[in-house]
Amino acid sequence: MSMHKMAAKPCRLIVIISMFLFLSLTDQAHASQDNFAEELFIKPLPSGHIYSHFQFTTTWNVDIQDQSAFSHYNLFPKSLGQIISKYSVRELHLSLTQGYWRPEKWGYPIVSAPPGAELWVWFHQNTQDIEQSWKELVNALSGLFCASLNFIDNTVTISPHLAFRPHGISSDNYASNSSYLKYATLPRENVCTENLTPWKKLLPCDSRAGISTLFSAIQLYNANYHSLAIHLRPICQDPSCSSPAVELSQSMSVVFDPPIRELSKQDWSLRKLFGRGLKGPCPLASISNVYVDITDNSTSNPVQLTPDPDSIIRTYRGGAERHYALYDLKTWNSPHQLMVSMKWNQKHQYVDINRPQIHIHRFITGYGQEKGGITCLLYNNDAKNFQTVVYLETVPWYIRLHFHTLKIRSYNRDLRPDWVKYIPGQDRSKAYMLEMVMTLPPSSVTTVSIEFDRAFLKWTEHPPDANIGFHISSAVVSTVLKHGENYTSPEQSDSRLEPSLTNPSNQKEFFIRLYSEILLIQLPTPDFSMPYNVICLACTVVAIAFGSLHNLTTRNFAPLDPSEKRGLKARLSMLFGKFRKSSKKAATDESEIKQEKEEKPLVNDQDSDTKDSESEKDSEGDR
Repeated sequence: MSMHKMAAKPCRLIVIISMFLFLSLTDQAHASQDNFAEELFIKPLPSGHIYSHFQFTTTWNVDIQDQSAFSHYNLFPKSLGQIISKYSVRELHLSLTQGYWRPEKWGYPIVSAPPGAELWVWFHQNTQDIEQSWKELVNALSGLFCASLNFIDNTVTISPHLAFRPHGISSDNYASNSSYLKYATLPRENVCTENLTPWKKLLPCDSRAGISTLFSAIQLYNANYHSLAIHLRPICQDPSCSSPAVELSQSMSVVFDPPIRELSKQDWSLRKLFGRGLKGPCPLASISNVYVDITDNSTSNPVQLTPDPDSIIRTYRGGAERHYALYDLKTWNSPHQLMVSMKWNQKHQYVDINRPQIHIHRFITGYGQEKGGITCLLYNNDAKNFQTVVYLETVPWYIRLHFHTLKIRSYNRDLRPDWVKYIPGQDRSKAYMLEMVMTLPPSSVTTVSIEFDRAFLKWTEHPPDANIGFHISSAVVSTVLKHGENYTSPEQSDSRLEPSLTNPSNQKEFFIRLYSEILLIQLPTPDFSMPYNVICLACTVVAIAFGSLHNLTTRNFAPLDPSEKRGLKARLSMLFGKFRKSSKKAATDESEIKQEKEEKPLVNDQDSDTKDSESEKDSEGDR
């Protein structure tokens, strides 16, 4: 028996080693399918601002529906992968923005985002309880990114039908079923370094190497506009889409204003913008490029770009020719930092800006604290073509919309929407949603207006700073442009900037999503100083009552002669009489004291004489 046992031990050891090698090879096969790219895009804007966009793209060649694939990680962040796998997430889009992007002055951004926090998620078809998964997902993301996403509940959550279709690969039946979609915003969310720190920890190199070393909180949060975003979606590995993959796109957009700091000059450098230069690429990145837009370089005010770029890229996209200077960090072998800078010979000249084809503007109408209205202006600057847009309006339950007051006018004429979906809200349980498809005439300004009533909230439902007001999230306009002059977003098939900037396809349609300003509205606010007033009044009443009772119980009462006069004259004479008596008494007391002092020495002398005579008599008797 011992010989059999000794022979079985090597067999077991061989089996264990073979299984370990097989699992390690399997893990390596899963891990080796990751791909990471880091890119920085810098563009001087016509308004004098400098637009900087950081793009980090991680591609993982696995099926997002394969739960076993989310057990082995290499470049893909494990903390986010576990959340996606647990809550059956197919697509996730999260943005945290401070400030408002102004498309009429800055053009279109690479990644659009509204002020505050925005989260929209597509769940898998086999998700058993979407409501419960959504509730647990927002709490998990709130802890992961140190944001107030846990305040997202049913009162701010909607499921739009057309405005937020899937960005990744999906079937038509799945994309048209909005029951798998959840959308919510928090317009009051503030963005700070506590959000930047967990966001950059999802990067393979964190902020220790590569382009992410430019992340300086002091510089980033001193900008006019700042936006963090995460977009996860399933994509195709190849053009034939034979195998799926998972794409994680992390982007950060920052807008600086150099003319304010540089004495009306638009000069900039990496040190002035971010406080440091670039030392080299991230070792795990397959692409590490810096792009500088030099399209607007004019002969009247030429620009000087230093150091010389590795190459100049000339592309033609959307009816416009663009020029980009390319710096490849993979080929940067200098011991010094890469310090890209641009200088102009003259001061910046503010001129009329060519406005984009579509932009919007929204504001509050009415007065008082009972009724009001919301008006949105949609500008179509295309002089020839009609433009079809999808308009989405989300209003909290305490702003009670009246659908019968909806008006759409253009050129002083009423327009009928092509499609409308209106879901009324319910007090303390559901928000109002208005989604429409409209066709905007050429060179027009279309006005969309609707009236509302303000609700009365309970005093416990007001925030601590109730007098500031309540915020209404941005309106969303989605459309497909036919011209791409101001369009810099990457193509739908790839979130990386390199394919769309270096070798763009023959793209004829450009999808864009625009966000309006958030609105600040005042509701009937109670007087929160009333508790203080009540406390003061109650304490005053108690003090007065206690004082009266104390006087009644401790004061000595004396009978009064009814024949005595009690008028004002009598009281004054009595008062003066008491004063005179007291002064006379004081004078008599003083005189008596003086007399006593004068009599005391006489008495003392008489006593001494009597004592001497008595002593003499005693002495004579003895003799």
